Amino acid sequence: MSVNISKVKVLTDEGKTITLDHYKGDVLLIVNVASKCGFTKQYKGLQKLQDLYGSKKFRVLGFPCNDFGNQEPGTIAEIKEFCSVSFQANFQLFQKVHAKGNTTEPYTTLNKAHPSGDVAWNFEKFLINKEGEVVTRFKSNVGPESTEIKDAIEKQLE
Repeated sequence: MSVNISKVKVLTDEGKTITLDHYKGDVLLIVNVASKCGFTKQYKGLQKLQDLYGSKKFRVLGFPCNDFGNQEPGTIAEIKEFCSVSFQANFQLFQKVHAKGNTTEPYTTLNKAHPSGDVAWNFEKFLINKEGEVVTRFKSNVGPESTEIKDAIEKQLE
């Protein structure tokens, strides 16, 4: 079953509701992020992907999540400052979400993508094609700069 996120409504970092079809035509990497996690250093790799492919209509979208070990306790302002200062990361962040259990969008929809099920930990990644369809998902231990992720992004950008 194909999962499409185009009609999913989310809250921007400024609290404005948008529909993800705002990014139609872009390849997206949606990631649940956290500032106090063993994978937090992936912020740097995510920003490198944004820098490398951004001119080709690629976007990293970060959704802070405090579902795993209370590793994202901060406010969106604190999270944005931490990302900027610690990792020079300036890709798009959104309001905090729930990626497991009683989920909130975009994860209520994303978790239906194969293999379906709740996100297992921070920094799980979903690759979305230009039409808003989930192409694949990568577990937390697959780093943003891995050949696996880069190859998948490049294939979608062709």
